[in-house]
Amino acid sequence: MIPLLISLIACGNVDAPMDATDSTPVVFEVPKGSTANGIGPALVEAGFVTSEFNWKMGFKMGGLDGSCLKAGKFELRRDMSQRQVLETLCGVPLADDVDFTVLEGWRLRDTDKALADKGFITAGAYLAVTEGKTVPAPFDVSGPTYEGYLFPETYKVPPPGSFDVDKFVVRQLETFDTRFLASHKDEVAAGRGLHDIVIVASLLEREEPSVSNRPVVAGLIFKRLDKGWQLGIDATSHYKLDEWNDRKGLLAALKDPDDLYNTRKRKGLPPTAIGAPSVPSLEAAMAPKDSEWWFYLHDSKGVFHGARNGDEHDANRRKYNVY
Repeated sequence: MIPLLISLIACGNVDAPMDATDSTPVVFEVPKGSTANGIGPALVEAGFVTSEFNWKMGFKMGGLDGSCLKAGKFELRRDMSQRQVLETLCGVPLADDVDFTVLEGWRLRDTDKALADKGFITAGAYLAVTEGKTVPAPFDVSGPTYEGYLFPETYKVPPPGSFDVDKFVVRQLETFDTRFLASHKDEVAAGRGLHDIVIVASLLEREEPSVSNRPVVAGLIFKRLDKGWQLGIDATSHYKLDEWNDRKGLLAALKDPDDLYNTRKRKGLPPTAIGAPSVPSLEAAMAPKDSEWWFYLHDSKGVFHGARNGDEHDANRRKYNVY
């Protein structure tokens, strides 16, 4: 009789850890409709309690109350006591958020397609919000859409079925504000204005693979703008194509004088950015570097080659076989 009593007392020790040396976090899921007694076998199998009997005895003799149990995913460890396990399972479940990455240089349509492909939205829902500017931005956006102001980043978002496109767009705008604009407001105000900076930064993102060269290319772009020249940046004519690398579509766009994004035929900047710029591109657009170059191209390895005039540029074209 005495050994049995000692055993029952030991079983009621709800403050003893299963394994005090194991602090490895493990995600444990409580299904909907579960009871505290009912999850005992799963806890045993996962190694969080010694036996189903001991788990139940914790409620009978250890003063534990399992009525607070919640459904969801929880992070447990084997160095937790039975009391700590139950307290965790009665707390706030882990969020079911998943990663969604917006790549640098992506257009609104690219993000819309990626969201739709992963089942977060129906195709066009993201475009409706961002092109229509149907949610407020925490700063003034003078452009006709939010193109260029939606920060490229990996975001933790609710899974498909719980995703809210309005909230996501607001988060992107807020991230642009906190990651770039908040620390550069004075520079932006003293410079050419936010909209021009964002557009030029988006051109740099597509035009110059080397971050160190982007201030030089920015200087060349602004020098051409100030001189009243066409920019002649083919990346702008890619912008409206369904597929960015549609060669046939690009050749047609380059010949279209009515295309507002055709910087071969039209002077000035395009009406919007042509994608989501990174912070290095934004900072380069804010601090353009003066140089002797008026023209440039990239060879097959992506290396920048500047030219002071049209003759030098033509020579570079022949030398590097770029047409």
